Amino acid sequence: MMESKAFQSWFSQVASLTVKQRAQVRQALNQPPRTSLAVEVVNQRASEVLACPHCHSGHIHGWGKEAGLQRYRCTSCHKTFNAATGTPLARLKRSDAWLVYAQAMVNGLSVRKAAQEAGVHRTTAFRWRHRMLALPASENDTELSNIVEADETYFLESFKGKRKLPRPARHRGGKARKRGLSAEQRPVLVAQDRQGKHYDAVLPKVDKQTLGSLLSQLLTPESVLCTDGAGVYRAVTKAEAIPHESLNLAQGTRVKQRVFHLQHVNAYDSRLKQWMRRFNGVATRYLPNYLGWRRLLERAGKDIGPEAWIRHAVG
Repeated sequence: MMESKAFQSWFSQVASLTVKQRAQVRQALNQPPRTSLAVEVVNQRASEVLACPHCHSGHIHGWGKEAGLQRYRCTSCHKTFNAATGTPLARLKRSDAWLVYAQAMVNGLSVRKAAQEAGVHRTTAFRWRHRMLALPASENDTELSNIVEADETYFLESFKGKRKLPRPARHRGGKARKRGLSAEQRPVLVAQDRQGKHYDAVLPKVDKQTLGSLLSQLLTPESVLCTDGAGVYRAVTKAEAIPHESLNLAQGTRVKQRVFHLQHVNAYDSRLKQWMRRFNGVATRYLPNYLGWRRLLERAGKDIGPEAWIRHAVG
């Protein structure tokens, strides 16, 4: 969609067009507008679901189109809806810019740079970002088997974007504890098995109750948990009867029996931290969305493109 000022600037030059140029403009205007690939993806998803999002009835039929999105009417509840209804993209405008913005997400651009690429305001780009991350944030493997590596990584607590802080503003770094960890660090548990299944989540704290409740549901009976020498893992695995191999990293023990190590989760932690630096700090409330973002990029690898991103965004 062309901005009003840009249109006025372009329209003021119409009088200076040659006969050939006028014919080209007339031909372009007479052609029906092409539906964007992003809208086609959303329409395709709706045709596969074929159910009313209001009453879940399968008795629906076409009801025209609006901005390229297919509309439907339910013959049971008589409500109308479009292909994006019930998805995170519902009620979002500027569908012509969704694909460009999705490419910006694939490239991991900041909000401002993504807004420039898509030609939208930065607040719109911010809203689109977290709408498109709603489903990827919930896509976590829920069962890990075989040898399962687990470790925590930490992110500094941030209230980025809030007008009022629950603590005095800091100029750099965080408040340190006596044992070396920051009192304002938020733990993220990263776990991965040897088949490539992956789980990560922000934890309220790292203690026996939190880890015990999580790991007992995440691991299969045949799983062997491999961690560092932290005492909390020994307490959890003893209480939950989980087979456990502990590595005393302080004494240089990084591999046991040639198969027990933390190389996969440590490598993932490193890639995650390096990728997150581009955002210059992430608000803690949105941290789960960024974890989902990174998981999606890792799983898809180089194969993911803007169309695939839209498919993941709408489910």
